[in-house]
Amino acid sequence: MLEKTFFTGFGGQGIVSLGKIWSFCAMQEGKEVTFFPFYGAEKRGGMAQANVIISDSEIASPIVTQADSVVVMDQAGLLVAETILKEGGLMLLNTSLILELPTRKDITIAKIPAFDIAKKIGNEKASNMVMLGALANLTKAVSLVNLTTIFADFFTESKKNLIDLNIQAVTEGQKAALNYS
Repeated sequence: MLEKTFFTGFGGQGIVSLGKIWSFCAMQEGKEVTFFPFYGAEKRGGMAQANVIISDSEIASPIVTQADSVVVMDQAGLLVAETILKEGGLMLLNTSLILELPTRKDITIAKIPAFDIAKKIGNEKASNMVMLGALANLTKAVSLVNLTTIFADFFTESKKNLIDLNIQAVTEGQKAALNYS
């Protein structure tokens, strides 16, 4: 198994955190992982992106030049995501914030209203966890079993009070992935 994922959005959406937790979940399952974030100098509002590669065997380079899957959280990231996604790849779109759809016809598009789902469950900042659930469900690269334990190990003490909300967001994302068109 080899899954190369590219995450893109703007600072404050939890793009880097999403890449980290995607990686952490894979490591908990005993898989090989690389995580490579990159972002602008701004604290919030600037470009944020991350590459994650998950594999059953050793990974030669942390750079994703042709992604199997992309998670696009805002309109600005769509162009670069379209460029990096391979033919036949999977694009998860946060349709709460993306109004203009991709022009490519050789990819699968999963429309996930992540921000709206997160808002409905009580915290818009959990939209990245909605996408985590959808991505796991659609790629099968990570199974997300024992999420309570994984999140307890991942989140700092000050964030542990958000574990239940994040699990709910992941679950809602998994459900949304079943009806993504």
